[in-house]
Amino acid sequence: MLKIKGGRNFYGFAIGVIMLETHFPRVAGDIGNAQTWDFPVLYKVVKDANPKKIIEDNPMPLVEKFVLTAKELEEDGVSVIATSCGFLSLFQEKIATELRIPFISSALMLVPLVYRMIGSNKKVGIMTANSQALTKEHLQSVGADNIPVKIVGIEDTDLGRALLYDQCEIDFDVAREEMLRKAFTLTEDRSVGAIVLECTNMPPFSEDIKQATRLPVFDVVGLVNLVYRAAHSSLRQY
Repeated sequence: MLKIKGGRNFYGFAIGVIMLETHFPRVAGDIGNAQTWDFPVLYKVVKDANPKKIIEDNPMPLVEKFVLTAKELEEDGVSVIATSCGFLSLFQEKIATELRIPFISSALMLVPLVYRMIGSNKKVGIMTANSQALTKEHLQSVGADNIPVKIVGIEDTDLGRALLYDQCEIDFDVAREEMLRKAFTLTEDRSVGAIVLECTNMPPFSEDIKQATRLPVFDVVGLVNLVYRAAHSSLRQY
């Protein structure tokens, strides 16, 4: 006799994503678009946590809201939790220690791994939503503070302003051109051996950047897929 335990309202979600409260469009490839994934994803929004508060202001007063949301997702039965903003690397240690399952705060977690793969004579290129706001503390929180990096931000582009100030319309063709221009600026430094996209809204452009620069491009979607395969059981979940 097969006995099945209950206790939750719903079942079968593989990944939980903690979302900032935003209204800008999210195309397939973005962490906030469910069509990005080949498995069920459960989203939860942290109210009043907008991009400006997380990126430009001090996000620490909001950390307990994020901890609570992470615990709710864990209770909902997900195998891995990620966030929708790479600047939340500041919360990595705090939230990870509160959970029993893996927590991915940011694609910046990839920087140490990528550096080991490309060799100590090269730099890791980082494309970020705001290079002025990305600090040593963001890198230190994920063990990347002593790694040689080259950082380029999109804060002066239409896409960057749309993300930071939560605009409801983005010209995707213009955004692609801006991302490629920034990628070329980044790779003017010939010592850059690979690119990490900090921003969770950048993965829709990963393939374009890879083809244009001929460098490996890493992003949060690839990271989540990697951890999902490691952590989620293929057995049927009841």
